[in-house]
Amino acid sequence: MRIPLDRDSDEPLYRQIQRFLSEQIQAGALPTGTRLPATRELASSLEISRTTVTNAYAELEAEGLVFSQLGSGTFVAPLLGTLPEPAENLVSAGDWPLWQQQPLDRGQALAQQELAYLFASVAHPDLISFVGGVGAAQLFPVDDFRKAIQAVLRRDGPDALAYGDPAGYPPLRTTIAHILTSQGIPAHPDNVLITSGAQQALALIAYLLLRPGDVVLVESPTYVGAIALFRSMGVRLQGVPVDEQGMRVESVEGLLRTVRPRLVYVMANFQNPTGVCMSGQRRRQLVALANRYNVPILEDDYVGDLRYDGRAQPALKALDPGGHVMYVSTFSKVLMPGIRVGFLVAEGPVYERILAGKHTHDLATSTLMQRALEAYITVGRYQAHLRRVRRLYRCRRDAMLEALERYMPDGTRWELPQGGLFLWLQLPAGLSAEELHSLAGEEGVCFVPGSYFFHGKRPQSFLRLSFVVNPVEVIEEGARRLARAIERLLVRGDDEDASAPRHREVQV
Repeated sequence: MRIPLDRDSDEPLYRQIQRFLSEQIQAGALPTGTRLPATRELASSLEISRTTVTNAYAELEAEGLVFSQLGSGTFVAPLLGTLPEPAENLVSAGDWPLWQQQPLDRGQALAQQELAYLFASVAHPDLISFVGGVGAAQLFPVDDFRKAIQAVLRRDGPDALAYGDPAGYPPLRTTIAHILTSQGIPAHPDNVLITSGAQQALALIAYLLLRPGDVVLVESPTYVGAIALFRSMGVRLQGVPVDEQGMRVESVEGLLRTVRPRLVYVMANFQNPTGVCMSGQRRRQLVALANRYNVPILEDDYVGDLRYDGRAQPALKALDPGGHVMYVSTFSKVLMPGIRVGFLVAEGPVYERILAGKHTHDLATSTLMQRALEAYITVGRYQAHLRRVRRLYRCRRDAMLEALERYMPDGTRWELPQGGLFLWLQLPAGLSAEELHSLAGEEGVCFVPGSYFFHGKRPQSFLRLSFVVNPVEVIEEGARRLARAIERLLVRGDDEDASAPRHREVQV
């Protein structure tokens, strides 16, 4: 084999050999399966050392261009082919199999897809996003969690990479039970089930208890992921209005009598999207009604640990007389979403049925993540992280409130969230958050329109703002941009009203 070598070049000879052979292989001059000369043979023909050829072949093997077979030699490896065009670009709608041309969504609104398209439509070089539904990525404890993973792999070896117990890693379940009990929620490890995030916990309960046509009572507005889940099952949603004290429980008893729901889904702490907390009196009333009418409650406590001020109320689960409330929570919002570790607490026969569903669904949640999380919590790092993010998120919440007070047009309203991730803002009368979204994108700020949080999706004057992701100075600029967009919408709707003085209506 003739390989041109420049012995006066600064490039090492083995690199020149590797580069030449790489170019030949990728150009097709050396087809798949071609046997390369033996290292001794090529070294002799090029009048160089055998080590130089060996190093060149080693580099080619590291690139995946060649492979060695003991006693047979070194061969050109198959190249990765060019990826094909997406099938959707090659097949017309009428050419798919008939079963694919039929509706597959069972009528649910694909809110997540709609939101993805909505956000993708915003093209601004310096976009400030108030969209996020998780904590700030800059605060993820990457180094500490990496140390926890390394410690677990050293300690547990192959066991850390096995399937593990379908109910969850027992020491983690015990740790969670201790944490909940210290918060006033009596929990035994045998009643704790580890799930792949809180969303899976919601799905496991829903698929066990609900059938198409059943009614679920939900707060109005409520979590968009729960709306999508219930609709995907053909379940009917009955909204219960929310005010500054949470779900208006006085409306619930009449609905329990008339629509006879199979489940009540509620976020008593820092409700998504409004950020409000249910009052203690309403919590007790709701649990009593569930007991009286034999209806289970699904309590989603997704950020209960993120309280910045005010007095904590007991969880619905803590008020449960026995088996009426199923409690769901997660580490995604406070810690990191990518670990996909949530949990639920339930007692009685329903626990075993949910566990069976969990095993059928995905066998078990990642045991490596569970073990690393347990190690991270037990050495005190989780509590230290929690204290840190509480301080920072409270500062960001206060910055958001101050910026809204400073820049928002008269007639804009909002409430003070005592914790959580979100602030719920109501636009001046007559304005639509959907219409505002495109103007806000032009100004360089993005939010979630409130209509996505109502089960009967329709234009709304509300929008959800996440205050935890951005630094204080970015929040300030984002609020200024949002205010400019609202002013533009006011002018578009009614020039005379926009220019006339308005009375500020702020509820904080």
